[in-house]
Amino acid sequence: MNWKELAEEVTAVGAGGESDLPITGVEYDSRRVRPGSVFVAMEGGSTDGNRYVEKALAAGALGIITDSAHKFDHLLVFQPGLPVLEVEDGRRALAEASAVFFGHPERKLMAAGITGTNGKTTTAFLLEALLNMAARKTVLVGTIEYHVAGDVRPSVHTTPESRDLFELMAEGAARGATELVTEVSSHALDQGRAAGVNFDVAVFTNLTQDHLDYHRTMEKYFAAKRLLFDGTAYPAPRVAVINAQDPRGESFATAAAKAGADVRTYGIGLGEWRAASHSLTPGGAVLELETPAGSAKVNSRLAGEVNILNLLAALTAAHARSVPFAKLIESVPRLKPVPGRFQPVDAGQPFTVIVDYAHTDDALRNLIALARQMAAHSGGHVITLFGCGGDRDRGKRPKMGLAAGEGSDFVVATSDNPRSEEPLAILAEIEPGLKASGVRFTIEPDRATAICMALKAASTGDVVLLAGKIPFDDAEIAHAALAELGFEMRYGKEQ
Repeated sequence: MNWKELAEEVTAVGAGGESDLPITGVEYDSRRVRPGSVFVAMEGGSTDGNRYVEKALAAGALGIITDSAHKFDHLLVFQPGLPVLEVEDGRRALAEASAVFFGHPERKLMAAGITGTNGKTTTAFLLEALLNMAARKTVLVGTIEYHVAGDVRPSVHTTPESRDLFELMAEGAARGATELVTEVSSHALDQGRAAGVNFDVAVFTNLTQDHLDYHRTMEKYFAAKRLLFDGTAYPAPRVAVINAQDPRGESFATAAAKAGADVRTYGIGLGEWRAASHSLTPGGAVLELETPAGSAKVNSRLAGEVNILNLLAALTAAHARSVPFAKLIESVPRLKPVPGRFQPVDAGQPFTVIVDYAHTDDALRNLIALARQMAAHSGGHVITLFGCGGDRDRGKRPKMGLAAGEGSDFVVATSDNPRSEEPLAILAEIEPGLKASGVRFTIEPDRATAICMALKAASTGDVVLLAGKIPFDDAEIAHAALAELGFEMRYGKEQ
């Protein structure tokens, strides 16, 4: 591929220079530029890629695509033949250039995108599993990890830049993948990172307060999520799968229908795909499903009502992707809990230990409510460990303290990815919520020490929740702490 072939597929407002040399890559990070690369320089939220054009050229960039050509006009004096495309939208241009360079993998994979505050990761994992059980190869992109036709890789971003997404898609397609399942964050939607991917199915899980450090208001947060459905910034999906129980669900459904999508709703006792009745069990749940495709009784290994909703979302989306209803029902009992999402830690101890990435007050409240149900069966107490990330929405910190305190018998507040902030300063903003709840609590900034404290406080029948934290090393720390307490190691045992 040469410059002319690439330029033909990029929407530009100006162009100059030519080159017949082969293009070796498309990059938006000047540190990854190699001889023959095309560098896409675009303005971003925290930095401006146009500041690094000179570095990219020094590293051997063959040409430049920019949304701000005037910022490096001086360089063209010394390189008058430099191939340059000027574009209005840098991220759209990055998607267009990446799509053509990687052989248009978006035309080879049918895409399902999942957005919402909570439940994205679990729903994505469940949807991928259902597709795999229907003998389809997949590419999964999300918070915990990436999957490329069975190859597992560490996650860099919940939703990566389009260039990296197209590369993953291309690798997957080369290995026989036909489906893309991706979490789509509000940041990604607002910044245009999902550009170039035409979602066949889009799923809305729920909307609660989060990321207001970025969006500033709930209305702007809501508007960013709605972009996946309303056809304004991205093509509307063929099928929109909407949580009928969420207060914002109707607005999402209306926007999607107006944009031409086929709307399918789900919920507990609500929606077209619904759990008409259910009972929670120590090992999961039993559901009576009623859907337009049929009715059935199923046993799920996923605990709690929140996971019933995640399962319903995945089932609805998988059926929209043409997986037969009978195959879905057959597959449900084989679905496993998702790592870091209500993940049991079993070392033979007489109490329950659960690791879960609950990082909002709503998610924490749901998690604790489920733990309370479990503890009621065993006559035990609920012990909750959690923290709040640094450089993120500070307004939710006291709310999370209140949520933890109102549902728990004892709370350990600790550090959780403080980033540039002082852990004790974050904890000080959590503490008012804990005090308002009246719960017995302690504060310990060292997370490993805090986990040990929570486990040592547990008695027979109790439920210990270790909430938050990426990467998910809490399970390993808990196993080590339980070993010190004298319990047999069963790490990796299938639950």
